[in-house]
Amino acid sequence: MLLKEKIFKGKTLAILSGGGDTPAINSSIENIRNRALILGFKVYGIRQGWKGLLGEGDVVDLTNQPYNGRYGGTALFSSRTNPLNPQDRVNQIITNLKRYKIDILITIGGDDTNGAAKKLYEREGIPVIGFPKTIDNDLKTNTIHKYKSKEIEAVLCPGFPTAALRVSEMLRHLRSTNESHRRVMVVEVMGRDAGWLTGSGVFGGAELALVPECEMTKENKERFFEVVKERYNEKKNLLIAVSEGVRWWDDDAQQLSMVYASSETDEYGHKRFGGVSGVIASEISNKLNIPARSQISGYYPRSGFCSEYDRQLTSTLADKVLDLLIREDYGQMPVMQQIMPTEQLEEYNTTSIDMGKIGNQPLPEIYYDKQNFVFTDIYIDFLSNILGEPYCPTFGYDFKKVDPAML
Repeated sequence: MLLKEKIFKGKTLAILSGGGDTPAINSSIENIRNRALILGFKVYGIRQGWKGLLGEGDVVDLTNQPYNGRYGGTALFSSRTNPLNPQDRVNQIITNLKRYKIDILITIGGDDTNGAAKKLYEREGIPVIGFPKTIDNDLKTNTIHKYKSKEIEAVLCPGFPTAALRVSEMLRHLRSTNESHRRVMVVEVMGRDAGWLTGSGVFGGAELALVPECEMTKENKERFFEVVKERYNEKKNLLIAVSEGVRWWDDDAQQLSMVYASSETDEYGHKRFGGVSGVIASEISNKLNIPARSQISGYYPRSGFCSEYDRQLTSTLADKVLDLLIREDYGQMPVMQQIMPTEQLEEYNTTSIDMGKIGNQPLPEIYYDKQNFVFTDIYIDFLSNILGEPYCPTFGYDFKKVDPAML
């Protein structure tokens, strides 16, 4: 049959991005937009996430707009607006979808953004397709990591590959100043509930790591200090990567505590973490008498240009969105079936999962050694698919000390 028009001519598709930004969101928007244009859609962008569908709406036309997908962040802006809380604002969203004649909605986000989209699909019948996004890499994607004879349920989300690259580069650069002053340096990495991103510090030379999945109870804390002392004495400098969401034993309060940068919460109930690295570095200095400093990676890992791996990943997942649109298979999110290197990121290796089953995915136990506070070789194999082999430069000198008695 000869089609005289593109199959979705006259239909409008809109894209929004919610939650924290990543270096891969613009790449995701560009790739989704381009596939939608192939099908004949007019393409709109909704600014500031769900906030752009409240009130009078904030919608822009992306149909014939040049778009730079290599530049990080999101040109559509973002917010942590929850359309279901603090008050149900679904009526405003439905009103604006009708006002702007939007037929299909693509939501780029994590569990919060896509979870809200799924509820709108189930409750109101709004055609939605989710698209994964997080630097924490803790959004359930059912992606399998094959290691020898094992099949491990891992995660692969756009944004994480670039952020992991940034963290590895940052620690690699910090090695020189740390060696120069013979210090312990505690580097804090984003990760509220999972240590996926913290593990990338190993690829830049972190010898030890702390993750939210390993609560630093009084006993664990004491053992950790023993390991720190032993490792520091081996070469007189030490890099430690820690997740911002590490639960740390408070000696004064005699309980596990978390360090917050602010007591304020967003509309999804999340507080802003920050500062646990300073607490840990201070205790290392005071209790072990070892010079220690803290460094917070902050927003650096989720800034800047999109990596080549993320470019290919977003392109591949956008190909799956194209498939879902043609089949009108809504309430789904495209994912990779397996962890694989860049050259194998192709549409035939994708699938989709129901958005209602997304949830959060902690770091598998097989990836982290809680007794020795290190990431395992199996995690190294997982991340090697994305970053290549770890590279940890060092001075490497063994100077001969001058003995004045021999002069």
